[in-house]
Amino acid sequence: QNVEAGEPLREAVFRGALSRLRPVLMTASIAALGLIPMLLATGVGSEVQRPLATVVVGGLASSTLLTLYVLPTLYGFFSRGVK
Repeated sequence: QNVEAGEPLREAVFRGALSRLRPVLMTASIAALGLIPMLLATGVGSEVQRPLATVVVGGLASSTLLTLYVLPTLYGFFSRGVK
């Protein structure tokens, strides 16, 4: 939308990523905080819950980094020649 509005590509990508920063971080952090009881479980079934929670939290962290840093960078890189 920012590029279509005539903004320079680099600034448009930065503004787009910045506008998504708070919602993405809030969503991922709430999901990760919801898994804390599974990470700290010590009772029956915890041998299954802990690794599962670890993988899910790791996936949330990596997808958050991908969404906020890698995808805007790739968009800026691949859309340079497109007009």
